[in-house]
Amino acid sequence: MLMCPEVSNAMADDRPGGRPGGDLAAQLVRLMPRLRRFASRLAGSGPEAEDLVQSACERALANVHRFEPGVPVDSWMYRTIQNLFVDGRRAAVVRGGNADPVDPDMLSGGNAADEAEANVMLAAVRRVVAELPDEQREILMLVCVEGMSYREAAETLDVPIGTVMSRLSRARAAVHDRLNRKSRLRAGRIAPL
Repeated sequence: MLMCPEVSNAMADDRPGGRPGGDLAAQLVRLMPRLRRFASRLAGSGPEAEDLVQSACERALANVHRFEPGVPVDSWMYRTIQNLFVDGRRAAVVRGGNADPVDPDMLSGGNAADEAEANVMLAAVRRVVAELPDEQREILMLVCVEGMSYREAAETLDVPIGTVMSRLSRARAAVHDRLNRKSRLRAGRIAPL
């Protein structure tokens, strides 16, 4: 498992009398798979996601003095990743750049026909999710992938719980509609737009 150098260095100080932030570093290490998953679903590419996680770790450890006791570290880190992602998108618009396309992961094992069908479906879902507006995709990832409650997602993103419910509903409906439309297109039952 790769991790931020700052996290590995801070882990060495995770002992009584160690440097402040040692406990945070240990928590970041435990959260790393979830942070990577969240970042990769936002960014859609391995390198950009790794950069987001790296930057978020650096920012968290540099600002450990700002961490408020009682705030869940995962919420703090998700918010940091989200802010970095949005800032990066804004900068790309100013520079005129585009984000990398989503590169679906390959599934392994089992029946070859089932695996191929699952790969096609996974790729379709990822493409549809990547097409969602950022705020809908963020909510979908936090609630449906990370398993956060609506309240936790609202606190993480600093939005009202009603906004979470509304964005999630729109995201789910959009994914459902687009997947159904694509399957009907493949079956030749409807004409393309």
